[in-house]
Amino acid sequence: MKHSILTTLAICCSLSIWADGTTNRNVEIAKHLDIFNAVYKELDLLYVDTLEPQKTIRKGIDEMLSSLDPYTNYIPQDDMDKLKMMTTGEYAGVGCVIAQRKEGILITDVYEGMPAQRAGIRTGDIIVEIDGKSAAGLNVTNASEQLRGESNTQVVVTVKHTDGKKTKITITREKIAIPAIPFYTEIEPGVGYIYVNGFTEKAASQFKNAFLDLKENKKIKELIIDVRENPGGILDEAVDIINLFVDRKSTVVYTKGKNPSLNKTYKALRDPIDKEMPIAVLVNRNSASAAEIVAGALQDMDRAVIIGERSFGKGLVQTTRDLPHGGNLKVTISKYYIPSGRCIQAIDYSEKNGKEYSQRIPDSLTHEFKTIHGRTVRDGGGINPDVFSADTITSTAAYYLYEKDIIFDYVTEYQKKHPTIPQIKDFTFTDEEYEEFRAFVKSKNFTYKSFSESFLTSLKESLKEEGYAEYAEAEINALEAKLKHDIDTDLNLFKKEIIRSISIEIAKRYYYQTGMIIESLKFDECKNEAIKLLNDPARYKKILTEGKDPEKEETKEKE
Repeated sequence: MKHSILTTLAICCSLSIWADGTTNRNVEIAKHLDIFNAVYKELDLLYVDTLEPQKTIRKGIDEMLSSLDPYTNYIPQDDMDKLKMMTTGEYAGVGCVIAQRKEGILITDVYEGMPAQRAGIRTGDIIVEIDGKSAAGLNVTNASEQLRGESNTQVVVTVKHTDGKKTKITITREKIAIPAIPFYTEIEPGVGYIYVNGFTEKAASQFKNAFLDLKENKKIKELIIDVRENPGGILDEAVDIINLFVDRKSTVVYTKGKNPSLNKTYKALRDPIDKEMPIAVLVNRNSASAAEIVAGALQDMDRAVIIGERSFGKGLVQTTRDLPHGGNLKVTISKYYIPSGRCIQAIDYSEKNGKEYSQRIPDSLTHEFKTIHGRTVRDGGGINPDVFSADTITSTAAYYLYEKDIIFDYVTEYQKKHPTIPQIKDFTFTDEEYEEFRAFVKSKNFTYKSFSESFLTSLKESLKEEGYAEYAEAEINALEAKLKHDIDTDLNLFKKEIIRSISIEIAKRYYYQTGMIIESLKFDECKNEAIKLLNDPARYKKILTEGKDPEKEETKEKE
């Protein structure tokens, strides 16, 4: 109908198409807003129970936005601190991470040098009271709200330490700044390593300082940039980091959306500080947004080799708009495109599959683009690494040992017996200690059901409903026997992986976030692959200039 009206108008007066089309759209918007207001007024007047305007209308807003993409969100005034934390990495509070337990609020992590840590709170402690009120039954959101507040204000918490003693502690809140670059080092002679936690405000300046320290004081010749598990952040910060390594005036990324006035091209505005140093960028399936811009732009410019797994594939750009009464709308306004011209957005949110978002764009529907040296790269599926190196695959046993807090609680007991441990570089979790862990697991009557067993249970139910259970009984019984596990077997089979999880948790308890990163690097095959590549200049050069990995070619020849 609307199409016919516009066609008729075009025949009558072509100059009026845009104006009349806009008018019709505005009329439709006004009409449906009137309907919404009328529906709510009638409900408020007639509905059997009293409506809560904040709750009911908020649900209406959230449902409307849920039909778009997961990054377009309404942020009420009460949640503006969360938005500020996402963009700046700062908030006012005590500097700890919490979880809910039936006896109170569990401290799962504390930030080194922050108020909670300085006041004597440790990981494993339980907060039983906040400002004189019991914390039992509080959820994480409510507890966080009570612990946070204005800088230089105080909160009084009563904590139950891991030794059972209770202490009342007064903590002065202060601005908590989570560093974008929590750790960097010369990981081996001549090779620098920088871990990028997020692209919050000042991320680029922190990165630059870390790089110059490594280059000038450690005399590094190669660099590893680690953006694994990095959810992204501020686009300008990513651009400024790329600018450190590419020519001035180079196009780093550009955005395109429905409103041309919002389109923008981001160029390198300064002279680089190093155009020659070999670089490897580590990515995984959780590297997203600004992290993918760094990896993708350096890949498109043939300035770095990307190592790891295919990245998340978030090529959407958001901006924030102020709303009445102190709220905010975070809205997707465009897609970003990296230097080769590709957009790496992996999911088409305009199409739904039932209630779920549509799946990744099939590889068959993606398009080829070229890097500066003519290497083929593709759009629509995140950043594909030049060298594939998967993160450690977590077994079901290790997953549930962590998920059910068995490892966490064991390390809490471990701390009681070990007031100190060696420096992380010298620390090793021994076989004798692993036997202690095995006994601890058994004492907790730990059980779990593997994903395969859960799937088999569903299969048996389906076979029964469809009348095939009798015919497949022998095969199902045989498969069930194969999949049946016992804890001793799993603790042997997945020992290396479980020790990795225990060691990282121990390192975090004694040396905080820095210790956790250092310990995790000991088990890091992706990092080892990067060092191996950077120590092989011929292989590195061939990947960047020809798009060919000599190691893969040798493997194919042997096969």
